[in-house]
Amino acid sequence: MPSTPIESLLFRDMFGTPEMRAVFSDEAVIGRYVEAEVALARAQARLGVIPPAAAAGIAAGAQSLAIDWPRLQRETENVGYPILPLVHQLSEAAGEAGRFLHWGATTQDIMDTASVLQLRAALDIVGRDIGVLRGILADLALRYRDTPMAGRTHLQQALPITFGYKVAIWLSMFDRHAERLEQLRPRVLVGQFAGAAGTLASIGQAGLEVQAGFCEELGLGQPAMTWHVARDGIAEAVSFLGLVTGSLAKLATDIMLMMSTEFGGEVQEPFVKGRGASSTMPQKRNPISCELILAGTAAVRQQVGLILQGMVQDFERATGPWHLEWVAVPESFILAGGCLRQAIGMLGGLVVDPARMRTNLDLTGGLVVAEAVMMAAAPALGRQHAHDVVYDACRAAITSGRRLAEVLAGMPEVVAALGGVDGVERHCDPANYLGLAPQMVDRLLASRQAGTGQS
Repeated sequence: MPSTPIESLLFRDMFGTPEMRAVFSDEAVIGRYVEAEVALARAQARLGVIPPAAAAGIAAGAQSLAIDWPRLQRETENVGYPILPLVHQLSEAAGEAGRFLHWGATTQDIMDTASVLQLRAALDIVGRDIGVLRGILADLALRYRDTPMAGRTHLQQALPITFGYKVAIWLSMFDRHAERLEQLRPRVLVGQFAGAAGTLASIGQAGLEVQAGFCEELGLGQPAMTWHVARDGIAEAVSFLGLVTGSLAKLATDIMLMMSTEFGGEVQEPFVKGRGASSTMPQKRNPISCELILAGTAAVRQQVGLILQGMVQDFERATGPWHLEWVAVPESFILAGGCLRQAIGMLGGLVVDPARMRTNLDLTGGLVVAEAVMMAAAPALGRQHAHDVVYDACRAAITSGRRLAEVLAGMPEVVAALGGVDGVERHCDPANYLGLAPQMVDRLLASRQAGTGQS
C-alpha cells in the first residue's frame, strides 16, 4: 500500500499531478536508463568505437526488452544501484551485441544522464504551468487595475492600493521565474559520460568525441567538465522550485487571509459544491487550495535543504550524498507540480468582491488617507504643522467615532488649505489616493507585451 501522500490513492492528486508523477515513475526512470545506453551505443558506433551492428543490436534489444521487475529489484538491492542489474537484462535482450553494451561507461554516467532527461521533461511541465499562471495573473491585473482596496503593512491598513496592483506584484515574481528557467536550462541540461573516475580513460583519445556524440544523440549539452561530484546543476533545478513555490506560498497566504471572515471575503476560491466544506459547520467555505499550496511549498523548501546537503561530496565519487538526490528531485518536482496545479485552478476561477474591498477600505472612516490630507495641506501649512494638525484630527476622529472628513471640516485652516469642504472630502476619499498603482500595472503589462524587462 502507498505510504506517503504523493503516492496515496486518497491524496496524491491533491499534492501532485499524474503527469509529473509519470516523469518520475519506475517505468520512466528505467526507460531513461535504456535511452541513455542506446544513445551511447549509437554515438560510439558512429565514431568507430564499437561495431555499427552492435549499436543496432542494442537498439533492437531495447525495443524488445521486457523488464523482469522482481529480478531487477533483487539485484538492485544487492548491488546498491540499478544499472548493473539493468545491463544484465538489456545485454541478454541484445544477444551478441550485448557484449558492447555500457562500453566505457560507469553507473553514475547513465543515472546522471537519465536524471537530466527527467529534469528536462519536468522543467518543461513547470515552465508550461508557469506560463499558464502568468496569463491568468495578467488578466486579473488588467481587469482590477483600478479596483481600490486597503494596502496592509504589519496586518494593519496602511494606504490604498488596487487589487490589480497586488496581482501585478504576484505576476512580477512569476515573470522572473520564467526568465530564471530559461537561464538555468543550459547549465542544468547537460549529459554525463566520463567513466569511472571522470577522466574517460577507458575510451582513450576519442573520449571527448564520444561524449559529444552521446550528448548530441540525447539533445543535451556537452559539459565543460565532469560533474560526478559537482552537483550544483541538480541543486539549482531544485532550488529554482524553492523560489517558485515560495512565490506560490506568498500568493496563497494573501488569498487565504483575504478569504477570512474578518476581511469579509474580499476574494474567494472558486465555488464547487462541497469543496472546502466542514463536516459539522454548514456555513464554512475553507481555503482548500491555499492550504494545499502552503503545505506543499513547505515540503519543497525541505527538499531544497536536502539537495544542498547533497552537494557536500567527497573526492571524485561520493560515498552517499548522491543518494539524497533520489529523494529530493522527484519529491520536489511532484510537490511543485501539485502546487502549480492548485494555483492555476484557484486563480482561474477566483471570485473577487470589489464592493467588500471598498467597504473594508472605508472601515477607518478616512484614517487610511491621513497621509494624503497631510501632504495636500503641507504646501499651505508647512509639512510639520500639517502633520501635527492632521495627527490631532485623527485622534479626535478615533475618540469620537466620527469620520476624519467631518473632523477636518471643523478646522478652518485645514479647510482653507484643501480648497474648501469639497476639497476635504475629495482628499479623504481613499480612491483618490492610489499613487501610481494603476500605472505600475500598465508598465508591467507593457513590458511583457514588448518582450522586454521581466517578460
